[in-house]
Amino acid sequence: MAATADKTKPYIPLAGSANDGFSKEDSATATCFCGAVQLAFPTSGPGLMGTFVCHCVDCRKITASMFASNFNIADDYLTHIHGRENLTAYGQSKTTASEKMMTNHFCSTCGTLMYRIPEAYPGRHILRIGTVDDFSLHETKLRPQKEIYVKDRCGWVSAIEGVEQR
Repeated sequence: MAATADKTKPYIPLAGSANDGFSKEDSATATCFCGAVQLAFPTSGPGLMGTFVCHCVDCRKITASMFASNFNIADDYLTHIHGRENLTAYGQSKTTASEKMMTNHFCSTCGTLMYRIPEAYPGRHILRIGTVDDFSLHETKLRPQKEIYVKDRCGWVSAIEGVEQR
């Protein structure tokens, strides 16, 4: 049986081509698959505004999966370490529940969705938990605290035990 990672310590496995991510007591990095784009963000409030799983049809489509695992960072707390010029933006409002613009920022090299900017919720960036370099944070500080658009949850995906359902 394989040993499991110690979830109390940073665990930054080789995932994609990036190898320069970090995790500190109060901040960490998120990097695209090819390593061209890297962000730094706080791992606690007030900069970290919340964590959630979204089952909306847009999140399902844009992630090519059945849900998206996300976290909100207040705009003033997100830092582009490198690769900002490598981001490509695409936005639309036709399918958002609010009917307001949702702008998606992708790495133009590998296509990783780094964040979304919701016009309906100004002052925040929505990042994907899967882009975070320290995998221990996925199960600790960034563990989802709620699930939203559960009416669209795929029948074979179970609710996360103990989190708010909307």
